[in-house]
Amino acid sequence: MRLYTSILLLAIVVLSGCGASAPPAPAKKVAAPQQVVKPTDERRRFPSQNQVKMELVEQKMLGRDFLPGGNLAQYKRGNKAYQQFLIRAADANRAAILLLDLKNSLRDSKFIPHMGGVYGLDGDTPVYCFAKGVFLAGFIGLPEKEADPLAREFAARL
Repeated sequence: MRLYTSILLLAIVVLSGCGASAPPAPAKKVAAPQQVVKPTDERRRFPSQNQVKMELVEQKMLGRDFLPGGNLAQYKRGNKAYQQFLIRAADANRAAILLLDLKNSLRDSKFIPHMGGVYGLDGDTPVYCFAKGVFLAGFIGLPEKEADPLAREFAARL
């Protein structure tokens, strides 16, 4: 009988140690520093007529913290100077989000249904922009009626 009691006592001790233990604390994720991805050179998509300068902006296109880098071209037609920009986003959804963010940063912005774009003012400077596929594109410094036909031509290049 003593043997059975010892075995039973040993079984109770062993089984009581097999209870559910608290799950281990999840490891804290350390945020990796964000790397700035160099933008793709898309100069081939820009019209060369009246182009004065082309540059690759590393980051913060148009001085906006939320915009990544891209291509920025300077144009001069007669006495009118304007800029044209192009940003390649990670995907079409990201391009649409960038368009919405840019719309929200412009004054008196309005939706342009036939382009799926936006026209508004940055200070006193007109901005016409649109998203097409993975691209966010636009014109700075032209009134809507002058920017619209150029935007249609540019969209055909994308």
